[in-house]
Amino acid sequence: MSNAVSVIAPDALPYVDIEREFDFPVEAVFRAHRDPELYRQWLGPRGYEMELLEHDFSTGGRYRYIHHDGKGGSFAFRGVFHVVRDNDFAIQTFEFEGFPDVVSIESLQFERLDGDRTRLHIHAVYPSMEARDGMVSSGMENGVRQGYEQLEELLVRS
Repeated sequence: MSNAVSVIAPDALPYVDIEREFDFPVEAVFRAHRDPELYRQWLGPRGYEMELLEHDFSTGGRYRYIHHDGKGGSFAFRGVFHVVRDNDFAIQTFEFEGFPDVVSIESLQFERLDGDRTRLHIHAVYPSMEARDGMVSSGMENGVRQGYEQLEELLVRS
């Protein structure tokens, strides 16, 4: 894959910025976030199977999924979509059920680039530095990178 993912966790600030470009139009990248069947195919690390229990990528919608690592481990996540604007922007909460009561607020910006390309920028704010650092040390960058590689592979096949 030609486009690298950038994950930045600044010192002493409880947020993470993630950015990735795709050689596909905004509509295709957005659809891969909205369509539950497509979403299930790319989100998360390689080799994990996603059990998608709920996914309503619309304003006021909810999501819940469980990643199964194939070795007996399961990791459940849930959240609420507070704002979703087609092909443009979303605000959601994100909670790993293994650490209840630690909820981040994430904004997703789908930016149109020249040449029918897209830049996806995610800004995730955590309730504390401890929560942010725990997420970063959990292998988040690797999971994000692999997920976006899988998203790009899915878009190539579509």
